[in-house]
Amino acid sequence: MRQDKDEIVNIASIKVHRILKKSAIYAILVIGGVTMIIPFIWMLSTSLKPYSSIFMFNIKDIQWFSTPLYWKNYINVWKVVPFARFYLNSIFVVVAVTAGQVTTSALAAYAFARLKFPGRDKIFFAYLATMMIPGSVTMIPVFALMRAFGWIDTYKALIIPAIFSAYGTFLLRQFFMTIPRDLEDAAKIDGCSLWGIFWRVIMPLSSTAIATLTIFVSLGNWVSFMWPLLVTNSIEKRTLPVGLAYFQELYQYAQPDWGLLMAGSLVTMVPVIIVFLFNQRFFVEGIKLTGMKG
Repeated sequence: MRQDKDEIVNIASIKVHRILKKSAIYAILVIGGVTMIIPFIWMLSTSLKPYSSIFMFNIKDIQWFSTPLYWKNYINVWKVVPFARFYLNSIFVVVAVTAGQVTTSALAAYAFARLKFPGRDKIFFAYLATMMIPGSVTMIPVFALMRAFGWIDTYKALIIPAIFSAYGTFLLRQFFMTIPRDLEDAAKIDGCSLWGIFWRVIMPLSSTAIATLTIFVSLGNWVSFMWPLLVTNSIEKRTLPVGLAYFQELYQYAQPDWGLLMAGSLVTMVPVIIVFLFNQRFFVEGIKLTGMKG
């Protein structure tokens, strides 16, 4: 009887320990979540306040949102700067870069995964090694090339250097290597060419990997700031991240209108939030695909 009681006590203590451990983990996650969401709430509240009340702060009586809400910031942001032009530039550049990078990555990945040619693996590992070079190192020589070609302040400089990606090639190559070769052999027996195998067999079976790469590329280019800042001079060619920085130029000798700036930032975030909410599973798939062996 005593032994049974001791076992019951041990089991109960183990369960209590597990409950306390889970509670501590949940508490840490909640604290982390609240810490990260507070800046977003401050951004939202600032975008709905007039300029005169943004810095009115009393620790005893915190007023997150003004009464009534000041919606004019979301209207004025389109008038103060050519925000619509920035938006169209970002959409055009992101669509072009995403389409180009997915295409080049898929073709290169197919060659490295399925075709046999001398030095294939060595070329792939050399290409993969470029991922270890920071982008800030290659930015200067690429900028020099753009200037030599006369592409500065053009859409070519914003799009063409970004349509080639070692990461995209690696991601799709790893996935292509998991596709059974029996399907490829069956297609060859039916008289399918290499292009036919790529287009009719490999691509349809790789929709998850392609969707994952599409999301990563589009989101990465949507928030890209440094490269568009370097290669664009005119306001008409600026994208959204650079366009938001233009607010600083409007108020060189005074504080920026933080209400307009926060409203513009939230409008910029809308596509990112929508893409993330509807495609969360692809982010998880992207992590899985990156870790595949091949």
